[in-house]
Amino acid sequence: MSGEDVSVMSGDFDGEPEAVAAIARAMDERRSLVLMRARYGRETDVNGVVVNLANVVSARVSKTASAEAGQYL
Repeated sequence: MSGEDVSVMSGDFDGEPEAVAAIARAMDERRSLVLMRARYGRETDVNGVVVNLANVVSARVSKTASAEAGQYL
């Protein structure tokens, strides 16, 4: 089974630890992650985004939006 990498940039968290905790909590509770200040992929507009974590295998969290940082939520 294959999927695609998704990049979501969000200003909903103060830092990496908060983002990782929110992602882990949502995955443990088998619910979606709701972001109010996010950009999806290469979009320039900031919108509300609902991330369905049902099929997420891993998530990388980074303060930078560079290729070296990889994909992140």
